[in-house]
Amino acid sequence: MHGYLDVIPPLRWQDAVDVLIVAFVIYRVAVLIRGTRAMQMVAGLVILGAAYVASQILGLFTLNWLLNSFLGSLIVILVVIFQTDIRRALTRVGSRDFFHLFESRANSAAVAEELVQAATWLSAHRIGALIVLEQGTGLNEYIESGSRIDGHLSADLLETIFMPGSPLHDGAVIGKGDQILAAACLLPLSANPDVSRALGTRHRAAIGLTEETDAYVIVVSEESGTISVAHGGTIARGLEPSALRATLQKLSAA
Repeated sequence: MHGYLDVIPPLRWQDAVDVLIVAFVIYRVAVLIRGTRAMQMVAGLVILGAAYVASQILGLFTLNWLLNSFLGSLIVILVVIFQTDIRRALTRVGSRDFFHLFESRANSAAVAEELVQAATWLSAHRIGALIVLEQGTGLNEYIESGSRIDGHLSADLLETIFMPGSPLHDGAVIGKGDQILAAACLLPLSANPDVSRALGTRHRAAIGLTEETDAYVIVVSEESGTISVAHGGTIARGLEPSALRATLQKLSAA
Protein backbone atom coordinates (compact mmCIF):
# COMPACT_ATOMS: atom_id res chain seq x y z
CA MET A 1 0.00 0.00 0.00
CA HIS A 2 2.83 2.35 0.86
CA GLY A 3 4.48 1.75 -2.53
CA TYR A 4 1.20 2.51 -4.35
CA LEU A 5 0.79 5.80 -2.52
CA ASP A 6 4.35 6.79 -3.46
CA VAL A 7 3.31 6.69 -7.13
CA ILE A 8 0.65 9.39 -6.62
CA PRO A 9 2.25 12.83 -6.88
CA PRO A 10 1.53 15.26 -4.05
CA LEU A 11 -1.29 17.73 -4.60
CA ARG A 12 0.02 21.22 -5.31
CA TRP A 13 -1.83 24.49 -4.88
CA GLN A 14 -1.32 25.03 -8.61
CA ASP A 15 -3.40 21.89 -9.29
CA ALA A 16 -6.32 23.28 -7.29
CA VAL A 17 -6.10 26.61 -9.14
CA ASP A 18 -5.90 24.74 -12.46
CA VAL A 19 -9.08 22.77 -11.73
CA LEU A 20 -10.95 25.88 -10.57
CA ILE A 21 -10.01 27.85 -13.69
CA VAL A 22 -11.06 25.04 -16.02
CA ALA A 23 -14.34 24.57 -14.13
CA PHE A 24 -15.03 28.31 -14.28
CA VAL A 25 -14.35 28.50 -18.03
CA ILE A 26 -16.59 25.49 -18.72
CA TYR A 27 -19.37 27.06 -16.63
CA ARG A 28 -19.14 30.42 -18.40
CA VAL A 29 -19.08 28.78 -21.83
CA ALA A 30 -22.18 26.78 -20.89
CA VAL A 31 -23.89 30.04 -19.88
CA LEU A 32 -22.88 31.68 -23.15
CA ILE A 33 -24.27 28.92 -25.37
CA ARG A 34 -27.42 28.29 -23.35
CA GLY A 35 -30.47 29.07 -25.44
CA THR A 36 -28.54 29.02 -28.73
CA ARG A 37 -28.05 26.53 -31.55
CA ALA A 38 -24.71 25.63 -30.02
CA MET A 39 -26.49 23.97 -27.09
CA GLN A 40 -28.20 21.51 -29.43
CA MET A 41 -24.85 20.98 -31.13
CA VAL A 42 -23.21 20.04 -27.83
CA ALA A 43 -26.00 17.53 -27.12
CA GLY A 44 -25.49 16.03 -30.58
CA LEU A 45 -21.74 15.74 -30.03
CA VAL A 46 -22.29 13.96 -26.74
CA ILE A 47 -24.51 11.43 -28.52
CA LEU A 48 -21.93 10.94 -31.28
CA GLY A 49 -19.18 10.52 -28.71
CA ALA A 50 -21.18 7.89 -26.87
CA ALA A 51 -21.87 6.09 -30.16
CA TYR A 52 -18.15 6.15 -31.00
CA VAL A 53 -17.19 4.59 -27.66
CA ALA A 54 -19.97 2.01 -27.96
CA SER A 55 -18.84 1.07 -31.49
CA GLN A 56 -15.34 0.38 -30.16
CA ILE A 57 -16.58 -1.71 -27.27
CA LEU A 58 -19.06 -3.71 -29.37
CA GLY A 59 -16.70 -4.15 -32.32
CA LEU A 60 -18.87 -2.28 -34.84
CA PHE A 61 -15.97 -1.56 -37.17
CA THR A 62 -17.86 0.16 -40.00
CA LEU A 63 -19.71 2.50 -37.67
CA ASN A 64 -16.48 3.15 -35.77
CA TRP A 65 -14.66 4.05 -39.00
CA LEU A 66 -17.44 6.44 -40.09
CA LEU A 67 -17.56 8.19 -36.71
CA ASN A 68 -13.77 8.35 -36.53
CA SER A 69 -13.62 9.99 -39.97
CA PHE A 70 -16.32 12.48 -39.02
CA LEU A 71 -14.85 13.38 -35.63
CA GLY A 72 -11.41 13.75 -37.20
CA SER A 73 -12.59 16.73 -39.25
CA LEU A 74 -14.99 18.03 -36.60
CA ILE A 75 -13.11 21.25 -35.88
CA VAL A 76 -13.27 22.38 -39.52
CA ILE A 77 -16.96 21.47 -39.75
CA LEU A 78 -17.80 23.40 -36.59
CA VAL A 79 -15.90 26.51 -37.70
CA VAL A 80 -17.71 26.54 -41.06
CA ILE A 81 -21.21 25.93 -39.69
CA PHE A 82 -21.02 28.01 -36.53
CA GLN A 83 -18.66 30.81 -37.58
CA THR A 84 -21.24 33.47 -36.63
CA ASP A 85 -21.87 31.92 -33.21
CA ILE A 86 -18.15 31.54 -32.56
CA ARG A 87 -17.48 35.16 -33.48
CA ARG A 88 -20.28 36.33 -31.22
CA ALA A 89 -19.07 34.16 -28.33
CA LEU A 90 -15.49 35.41 -28.65
CA THR A 91 -16.63 39.03 -28.54
CA ARG A 92 -18.54 38.27 -25.35
CA VAL A 93 -15.56 36.63 -23.64
CA GLY A 94 -13.99 40.01 -23.06
CA SER A 95 -17.20 41.55 -21.81
CA ARG A 96 -18.01 42.02 -18.15
CA ASP A 97 -20.81 39.44 -18.40
CA PHE A 98 -18.34 36.61 -18.99
CA PHE A 99 -16.54 37.23 -15.72
CA HIS A 100 -19.66 38.14 -13.75
CA LEU A 101 -20.47 35.21 -11.50
CA PHE A 102 -23.52 36.47 -9.69
CA GLU A 103 -26.03 39.02 -10.83
CA SER A 104 -26.75 41.65 -8.22
CA ARG A 105 -30.38 42.10 -7.30
CA ALA A 106 -29.80 45.39 -5.51
CA ASN A 107 -31.34 47.31 -8.40
CA SER A 108 -34.29 44.93 -8.98
CA ALA A 109 -36.68 47.32 -7.24
CA ALA A 110 -35.47 50.22 -9.41
CA VAL A 111 -35.90 48.13 -12.57
CA ALA A 112 -39.39 47.06 -11.48
CA GLU A 113 -40.31 50.71 -10.90
CA GLU A 114 -39.15 51.69 -14.40
CA LEU A 115 -41.20 48.85 -15.88
CA VAL A 116 -44.28 49.85 -13.87
CA GLN A 117 -43.95 53.48 -14.96
CA ALA A 118 -43.61 52.48 -18.60
CA ALA A 119 -46.51 50.01 -18.50
CA THR A 120 -48.75 52.54 -16.73
CA TRP A 121 -48.00 55.27 -19.28
CA LEU A 122 -48.47 52.90 -22.23
CA SER A 123 -51.72 51.65 -20.74
CA ALA A 124 -53.08 55.16 -20.22
CA HIS A 125 -52.33 56.05 -23.84
CA ARG A 126 -53.63 52.74 -25.25
CA ILE A 127 -50.27 51.88 -26.79
CA GLY A 128 -49.63 48.14 -27.22
CA ALA A 129 -46.39 46.75 -25.81
CA LEU A 130 -44.60 43.45 -25.30
CA ILE A 131 -41.70 43.53 -22.81
CA VAL A 132 -39.69 40.36 -22.15
CA LEU A 133 -37.41 39.96 -19.13
CA GLU A 134 -34.79 37.25 -19.64
CA GLN A 135 -34.06 35.01 -16.67
CA GLY A 136 -31.99 31.82 -16.59
CA THR A 137 -32.77 30.61 -20.11
CA GLY A 138 -30.90 32.46 -22.84
CA LEU A 139 -33.02 34.23 -25.44
CA ASN A 140 -30.37 34.78 -28.11
CA GLU A 141 -32.49 33.06 -30.73
CA TYR A 142 -35.19 35.70 -30.29
CA ILE A 143 -32.79 38.59 -29.77
CA GLU A 144 -31.23 37.86 -33.15
CA SER A 145 -34.64 38.25 -34.81
CA GLY A 146 -34.81 41.90 -33.76
CA SER A 147 -32.59 44.98 -33.62
CA ARG A 148 -29.87 45.27 -30.99
CA ILE A 149 -30.27 48.11 -28.50
CA ASP A 150 -27.89 47.39 -25.59
CA GLY A 151 -29.17 50.39 -23.68
CA HIS A 152 -30.06 51.13 -20.07
CA LEU A 153 -33.59 50.04 -19.22
CA SER A 154 -35.73 53.07 -18.46
CA ALA A 155 -39.38 54.04 -18.74
CA ASP A 156 -38.53 56.81 -21.21
CA LEU A 157 -36.71 54.45 -23.57
CA LEU A 158 -39.48 51.85 -23.44
CA GLU A 159 -42.14 54.48 -24.13
CA THR A 160 -40.12 55.79 -27.07
CA ILE A 161 -39.64 52.33 -28.57
CA PHE A 162 -43.35 51.48 -28.48
CA MET A 163 -44.54 54.90 -29.65
CA PRO A 164 -46.69 54.47 -32.79
CA GLY A 165 -44.60 55.35 -35.82
CA SER A 166 -41.36 54.20 -34.22
CA PRO A 167 -39.48 51.75 -36.49
CA LEU A 168 -39.09 49.40 -33.50
CA HIS A 169 -42.59 49.51 -32.02
CA ASP A 170 -43.84 46.37 -33.78
CA GLY A 171 -42.52 43.36 -31.89
CA ALA A 172 -41.14 42.61 -28.46
CA VAL A 173 -38.48 44.33 -26.39
CA ILE A 174 -36.13 41.89 -24.65
CA GLY A 175 -34.33 43.02 -21.53
CA LYS A 176 -32.08 41.46 -18.91
CA GLY A 177 -31.42 43.03 -15.54
CA ASP A 178 -31.22 46.78 -16.08
CA GLN A 179 -30.41 46.50 -19.79
CA ILE A 180 -32.57 46.51 -22.91
CA LEU A 181 -30.92 44.03 -25.25
CA ALA A 182 -33.07 44.26 -28.38
CA ALA A 183 -36.35 45.51 -29.81
CA ALA A 184 -38.71 44.49 -32.62
CA CYS A 185 -38.10 40.82 -31.74
CA LEU A 186 -40.29 37.98 -32.95
CA LEU A 187 -41.73 35.58 -30.37
CA PRO A 188 -43.33 32.14 -30.84
CA LEU A 189 -47.12 32.01 -30.58
CA SER A 190 -48.66 29.59 -28.12
CA ALA A 191 -50.15 26.47 -29.69
CA ASN A 192 -52.01 25.56 -26.50
CA PRO A 193 -55.66 24.93 -27.46
CA ASP A 194 -56.76 25.95 -23.96
CA VAL A 195 -55.61 29.53 -24.46
CA SER A 196 -58.62 31.80 -24.84
CA ARG A 197 -59.35 32.82 -28.41
CA ALA A 198 -60.20 36.25 -27.12
CA LEU A 199 -56.50 36.90 -26.55
CA GLY A 200 -54.68 38.76 -29.28
CA THR A 201 -51.33 38.07 -30.92
CA ARG A 202 -49.33 39.89 -28.23
CA HIS A 203 -50.83 37.82 -25.44
CA ARG A 204 -50.42 34.55 -27.35
CA ALA A 205 -46.81 35.43 -28.08
CA ALA A 206 -46.19 36.19 -24.40
CA ILE A 207 -47.67 32.85 -23.36
CA GLY A 208 -45.82 31.03 -26.14
CA LEU A 209 -42.42 32.33 -25.04
CA THR A 210 -43.05 31.54 -21.38
CA GLU A 211 -44.08 28.00 -22.33
CA GLU A 212 -40.58 27.45 -23.73
CA THR A 213 -38.44 29.55 -21.37
CA ASP A 214 -38.41 30.87 -17.79
CA ALA A 215 -38.70 34.49 -18.95
CA TYR A 216 -41.58 36.65 -17.84
CA VAL A 217 -43.38 39.01 -20.16
CA ILE A 218 -45.32 42.23 -19.61
CA VAL A 219 -48.14 42.82 -22.10
CA VAL A 220 -50.05 46.07 -22.61
CA SER A 221 -53.18 45.71 -24.71
CA GLU A 222 -53.58 48.27 -27.49
CA GLU A 223 -57.37 47.84 -27.50
CA SER A 224 -58.16 48.08 -23.80
CA GLY A 225 -54.94 49.25 -22.16
CA THR A 226 -55.06 46.20 -19.89
CA ILE A 227 -51.73 45.23 -18.29
CA SER A 228 -50.87 41.54 -18.07
CA VAL A 229 -47.90 39.44 -16.99
CA ALA A 230 -47.13 36.01 -18.47
CA HIS A 231 -44.88 33.47 -16.77
CA GLY A 232 -44.63 29.68 -16.90
CA GLY A 233 -47.18 29.39 -19.70
CA THR A 234 -49.88 31.25 -17.77
CA ILE A 235 -50.99 34.86 -17.88
CA ALA A 236 -52.39 37.20 -15.21
CA ARG A 237 -54.51 39.96 -16.72
CA GLY A 238 -55.99 43.23 -15.55
CA LEU A 239 -53.14 44.19 -13.22
CA GLU A 240 -53.12 47.58 -11.55
CA PRO A 241 -49.72 49.32 -11.18
CA SER A 242 -49.41 48.20 -7.54
CA ALA A 243 -50.20 44.59 -8.45
CA LEU A 244 -47.75 44.74 -11.38
CA ARG A 245 -45.03 46.08 -9.09
CA ALA A 246 -45.62 43.31 -6.54
CA THR A 247 -45.65 40.65 -9.27
CA LEU A 248 -42.37 41.88 -10.79
CA GLN A 249 -40.64 42.02 -7.42
CA LYS A 250 -41.86 38.53 -6.58
CA LEU A 251 -40.67 37.09 -9.88
CA SER A 252 -37.27 38.81 -9.72
CA ALA A 253 -36.71 37.44 -6.22
CA ALA A 254 -37.66 33.87 -7.20
